[in-house]
Amino acid sequence: MKLKELESCLQQVDTFENPKLLLEQYPTRPHIAACMLYTIHNTFGDIEDKVVADLGCGCGVLSIGAAMLGAGFCLGFDVDEDALEIFRTNADEFELPNIDLVQCDICSLPAQCLVKAVDTVIMNPPFGTKHNKGMDMTFLKTALQMARTSVYSLHKTSTREHIQKKAADWNVKMEVVAELRYDLPASYKFHKKKSVSSYALFFVIKLYSRL
Repeated sequence: MKLKELESCLQQVDTFENPKLLLEQYPTRPHIAACMLYTIHNTFGDIEDKVVADLGCGCGVLSIGAAMLGAGFCLGFDVDEDALEIFRTNADEFELPNIDLVQCDICSLPAQCLVKAVDTVIMNPPFGTKHNKGMDMTFLKTALQMARTSVYSLHKTSTREHIQKKAADWNVKMEVVAELRYDLPASYKFHKKKSVSSYALFFVIKLYSRL
């Protein structure tokens, strides 16, 4: 599947009807999702025939894209039942049988839960702003515990040095794959602009264990 074809398919994925601010529910834009997945698949070979987990999966754009690229099985994890219901509808519409969903709070999972249970984790976690300070690092640490091979995640550019320090503490090697402009559409009543893309730059970061 070509990049443009993948992006075109992901544009058909339904997103949040009533996003919840406290959960930082912003949809992963089809262009960002397609670029991220296409690179993971073609450059690193971490999707095809792999067991892939999507933490904080929301409406499922990353999982659906991974399934389209030949993932052996996809597991979507999210705390929000409403988001998972949209995800289920999306998966059904695309007729993707190799996807399952788990409703749980990633931040409350037991330390030894699902250790090395999947090959690859691909995620767009909460960025840890305002009420959710530090949640991005909680997601990242959980992802590293779950993955056997690789973790791919989106983070704010301002957290790069902090993540590099954490990676060293956790004995994993970090590589910045790309710097992408992330379009944040107006999703909540307090948003005055249609989009704040010029103020939302994020890194795609690949983490993989040295062990």
